[in-house]
Amino acid sequence: MSAPRMCGGCSATRPATAEVQAITDKVKAQLEEKENKKYGTFKAVEFKSQLVAGTNYFIKVQVGDDDFIHIRVYESLPHENKTLALHDYQINKTKQDELSYF
Repeated sequence: MSAPRMCGGCSATRPATAEVQAITDKVKAQLEEKENKKYGTFKAVEFKSQLVAGTNYFIKVQVGDDDFIHIRVYESLPHENKTLALHDYQINKTKQDELSYF
């Protein structure tokens, strides 16, 4: 049984799951377009989620040996039938950098 989530509050940081990796893969092209850069490695490492009118995912993504990016992805409610959206991102992160709201 998972811990209950409060609307608006972020969950604790957890290891990335296959579902989170799938979300990460779906927004990779959006980030590559914004950064005008191709990423050979794009591995979700850990994440937090925030329940809003949908879900915000804050995901730490490994893009190189010691190079990480934090991305914020919004998943709308199922009845809205919208695609995943990369809402924001932070580059030049390290493995030790903590995921936080941005």
